[in-house]
Amino acid sequence: MLDQFGLREFADQKPETLSGGYKRRLMIARAVVHDPKVVFLDEPTTGLDPQARMAVWELVSTLRAQGMAVVLTTHYMDEAARLSDRLLVLQGGRVRAEGKPDAVLGDVVGEHVVVIATGAARCAEAIAWIKARGISPSQVLGDWHVPLESSSLAEFVAAFAGMEYEVRPPTLDDLFLALAEEGKP
Repeated sequence: MLDQFGLREFADQKPETLSGGYKRRLMIARAVVHDPKVVFLDEPTTGLDPQARMAVWELVSTLRAQGMAVVLTTHYMDEAARLSDRLLVLQGGRVRAEGKPDAVLGDVVGEHVVVIATGAARCAEAIAWIKARGISPSQVLGDWHVPLESSSLAEFVAAFAGMEYEVRPPTLDDLFLALAEEGKP
């Protein structure tokens, strides 16, 4: 276990002397030392720096590859996307979305996300066009994020030829924003 979790050099140290990332590795090692079939990890990377966070992701991936079921709670959408075979999104104590991450994204968010800078030419016109079709865009750091199906994207492209915008696949952050928008009055 010491070698698998990268803790060999700290074998003679007390847990309180370890950094946050190594404490988290130790916590996971202690949880799996008896070789359980299932391990529950409650936000295992909260407060870790990016390097320590990636190391914990590697540990979780290794455990999964060894056949252990891992139930993981997280507020980090990138973490959920990387580590999930099946996703359960809770909001206000209720299940809001469930299934494989890609399927959940398609069901809730759509196939594409169009990102329009607030200062872009024709931005207000584009947002009005989008809202008139019953589509709810979200604002993130001043940019509009618009979930669209392929048919709606084709209509948008035709209606706003020459306008600058980005088209990208949806992420779990988009899912979170879409569900948050649904919950607004």
